[in-house]
Amino acid sequence: MIRTRSLLADGSRLRRLAPLALPTTWGAVAVAWKYGCPLARQPGLPMRIATSVVFLTVGLGMVLGVRHGLARELARARAVAAATQQVLLRPLPARLDGLALAAGQLSASRGASVGGDLYEAVATPYGVRLVIGDVRGHGLPALGAVVAVLGSFREAAHDEPELAGVLRRLERALERHLRERAREEHPARAGAEPEHPAAEEFVTLLLVEVRPDGRLTVLNCGHPGPYRLGKRVERLAVGDPLPPLGVLPLPAGIVPYTAARLLPGETLVLHTDGAEEARDRRGRFFALDAALAGAPGEAPAALVRRVHAELLHHTGGRLADDVALLVVRNDRVRVPAQPAEPGLRRPRPAPSSHR
Repeated sequence: MIRTRSLLADGSRLRRLAPLALPTTWGAVAVAWKYGCPLARQPGLPMRIATSVVFLTVGLGMVLGVRHGLARELARARAVAAATQQVLLRPLPARLDGLALAAGQLSASRGASVGGDLYEAVATPYGVRLVIGDVRGHGLPALGAVVAVLGSFREAAHDEPELAGVLRRLERALERHLRERAREEHPARAGAEPEHPAAEEFVTLLLVEVRPDGRLTVLNCGHPGPYRLGKRVERLAVGDPLPPLGVLPLPAGIVPYTAARLLPGETLVLHTDGAEEARDRRGRFFALDAALAGAPGEAPAALVRRVHAELLHHTGGRLADDVALLVVRNDRVRVPAQPAEPGLRRPRPAPSSHR
């Protein structure tokens, strides 16, 4: 196994050095020609020009070789980032149990396609369950918490009959991640529990369950409330917020908010705070509610694309924080009560034989 890894490492180094092989060889030939060939040491302007052209060609070849190698490394890094995003924030199905869905993320880190925002939607025996969250910070350092929370949600959403049970599973998964990260950052304390494993990282979170009748069950851990698009755009009430995961322990009794509904034809927009805190050059915030007001009946995928485009236009392409959107439209058909056909009457009960 060790020998195989060594061979793979050697092969990787050879691939990285391959673009420099030809310029280096040509440079060695040029130096040998300059100092080893008597003709090259002859005085005169033509010979100096020829020598300058030779060395200029060598330098240009080496620059192009380095540039080609860096371009290959960048393309490989982008491919790895794209594959990582497909695993972490995998594309949602267009339809899920009668709901139309779409989601998307904009990363604030230049060159990164993943960041500190997370979202997921799964169909369970208890309804369609949604999660959207925001890890403190953005970019690659936040990926560990994203992996911990999303991995736990994808399992707990199917296992836990109550949404509060899902939230507690997410809390435990994040705590394990933070403890392991604290041990890695402070190896001298190996074998001892870190005093403050969550001092530098926490996650705001919104959990939503959409029942077959459109009733919503919501748990909010310090996250912005969603918008509901129907006859008007309104911020949906989600009850008293819980603390973000990783800041304080969850209370013993968790009571979800259950007074909201998503009727057929209505749309629910979940978002991270980067969507509302994005500023333009004058310091003006992005008006997310106004952007959503222009979307009556718009398909979820089209809505995500349009809002992202308006965000980038508003900020001039310079986002200060990651932005994630998760859009759900209730496409379930409400079946009206069927009237009785004319001429049909309910059968009367048979007259009693007892008097």
